[in-house]
Amino acid sequence: VQLQASGGGLVQAGTSLRLSCAVSGRTFSIYHMGWFRQAPGKEREPVASISKTGGDTYFADSVKGRFSASRDNAKNTVYLQMNSLKPEDTAVYFCAANSRLGYLSVGLWDGSRSSFWGQGTQVTVSS
Repeated sequence: VQLQASGGGLVQAGTSLRLSCAVSGRTFSIYHMGWFRQAPGKEREPVASISKTGGDTYFADSVKGRFSASRDNAKNTVYLQMNSLKPEDTAVYFCAANSRLGYLSVGLWDGSRSSFWGQGTQVTVSS
């Protein structure tokens, strides 16, 4: 399975950005999808995840209430809507897919052989 993240950019604090992740190669609906980010000098961390059907989501405390996730199984695409962006949201954002670990287990996806990763898209939030 291949993942292609897009939508990053340079924005001012308080504004919004929407990331997209297009998935190809396998049946999209079998995968829980996750969003991760890695800031300079820090480890990659889970930001959000969404279940296979899109009916359930998880968000890290740092983004809860500001970010939302959705997916369009007909378009094989998952989205991360980021509102009220802060400078501390600056990072490379990665999308990931996993058909074995649940969306609530997204903290275990990194390092798991059952995870597939996109190439990352840079988000820079200026103050």
